[in-house]
This record gives sequence, C-alpha cells and structure tokens, in this order.
Amino acid sequence: MASEMKIFELLFALLMVINMQLHVHGEPQVPCYFIFGDSLADNGNNNLLQTEAKANYQPYGIDFPDGPTGSVDFLSTAELLGFDKQIPPFATANCSDILQGVNYASGEAGICNETGQHLGTCISLDGQLKNHQITVSRILELLRNKYSATKYLNKCLYSVGMGNNDYVNNYFLPKKYSTSHHYTPEQYASVLIRQYSHQMKTMYLYGARKVAIFGLGVIGCTPDAISLYGTKGSLISLVDTLNRNLTDAKFIYLNSFGMGTGNTSALGFKVTNVGCCPIGKNGQCAPSQTPCKNRNEYIFWDSFHTTEAANRVTASRSYKAFLPNDTYPIDISHLAQL
Repeated sequence: MASEMKIFELLFALLMVINMQLHVHGEPQVPCYFIFGDSLADNGNNNLLQTEAKANYQPYGIDFPDGPTGSVDFLSTAELLGFDKQIPPFATANCSDILQGVNYASGEAGICNETGQHLGTCISLDGQLKNHQITVSRILELLRNKYSATKYLNKCLYSVGMGNNDYVNNYFLPKKYSTSHHYTPEQYASVLIRQYSHQMKTMYLYGARKVAIFGLGVIGCTPDAISLYGTKGSLISLVDTLNRNLTDAKFIYLNSFGMGTGNTSALGFKVTNVGCCPIGKNGQCAPSQTPCKNRNEYIFWDSFHTTEAANRVTASRSYKAFLPNDTYPIDISHLAQL
C-alpha cells in the first residue's frame, strides 16, 4: 500500500510538472478564453459592486504578484493553455483585452438569478451572458464583419463553473430563500439543470463551440457546509444532450467533486477540515489577519474556497485528465485542439 501511494505521488508530481511546462512559450492553444462562474473564478468583477462578497483585501492575494485583485482562486487553466497573463475581468477589460478573452465571474453568483443576493449585488449567469453579448458585439466591431467574428469566437475556449452558490447561498438558507420549501433536493437539481441547459444554448448562440462545464465542488466537505446534493449524473446527461443536439459544438464535464476527494494526503495535503486564514464575516478571511504559513498543506483557504495548491491540482487534472473519471468525454487539452 505504501509503495502504491508513493508511485501515485511520483506520477502525479510528474504530470503536474509536464502540464505546467507545456506551452510556456509561443502562442496560446486557443485565440481567446471566456470564463463564467462564481467566486472561485471572480478576479475583480465584484470589486465595483455593492456587495459583501469581495476578496480584494489582504490576506487574499498573499502569494499573487499583483496582490489581492478580488480573486480567491488561482486560474492556472489559462496558464496551461499558454496565456502569458490573467484573463481580465469584464469590469475593467478594454478593447485591446477582449480579443484574448474576458472573465465574467462574480462572487456569490449562481444559475438562479436570486442566488447570493442577500449579500448584495452579484452577477448571475444570466447577467454574465448579457455581458458576454456586449463583448461579442465589440468583437464584431473590431473584426468588422459577422463572419470573421463568428469564426473567431468558434475557436475560443469557454469555461463555466456554476451551481455551488445555488446550494450554499440559496437552498441551504431557508430563512432567506424559499427554495428548500418548494423543492426536494432532487427536484431542485432538475430545476437547476433545466435552467443551465437554456443558458448553455444561449452561450452557443453567441458563438461558443468549445465549452468546459465544471461540476459542483466538494460542498459537503467545506468547513462551512452542511450537506451535498450533487448533480454529477445530471451534468453528464446535460453534456450528452448538448453534444447530441448541437453537433457542431463540443461540451465537456469536469469532475470537480472527484478531483477534490480521494486520497488527498498522497498529494501532500494534511489539513482538510479548516481554512488557512482566520475567519471573519460570511466565512471569508478576516481582513489583514495572518494566514497559515504551510499553505500548500491546506485544502481550504477560508470557509468555502480552496487554496492555490488545491486549485493547481484541479486545473492540472482538468487540463490533462489523470484518472478516467476526471473529465468527460475528453479533457481541456483535447477540447482546445478541436
């Protein structure tokens, strides 16, 4: 058993090194990368909103060269794709930025428009799609004709990570939202998948042809969570349906839950049940407090969000599947080549 674990560690370390070295030089594998999501991907969109869901203060960004930008996540997928800088947030992106992609993610946002609103304003997936429509119209102006713009957008990568807040900041808060009074967990999952399907078709109409859908994270194992009603099976069915009906596009599923469970100790993680930073309001890091020093040994940064070390594992396995069930039906590296 010990020798098998050691082999697992060595193989995974090798995979990480190879992935991080890929495409460090040269052109990105796709011309642009558009990101839709929640606080796991928000790198500044919430900074200009009236909301408590912000991460633009220390100790967030302690290991990031630019300091706290608003992101509680390390978006190394862009790095693995060959981009030499972070994809800019929609809130501050300018015309010279948008041809390489835009990040629309908003902390506390969900598939449902009401999700996360108790903390203030956030941009739901519907709102993010409206912002993407604005970007598409700008790209149309830059490239001067619809055919060129459509052809360009068809080659880009799109990633979507939604659904966690629809549970954590909606269904699990019966005093603030009526959702759990109206739906059983199974019914609510069906409602989310149905709305998600419509939203993915809207993205398709805006030119998306290479779409990576992140599954729910390890909600039931976060320091703040109560339970998990997963939608893994529903998301795989959604991917199959989209691929069957939209034959000129390719949708893939990324198994965030599977990548976040299993033998995490074999990957060097020693602390899985508490966050690295002192916790303040709403489960986020208390401002200006000193976080743990051994950050690479922690799965969670605060009460909800994973550390950079954990995010690198997810990004690496999403880009190049390490286990057969990491991605479905292909991984991001193969999606980018289509």
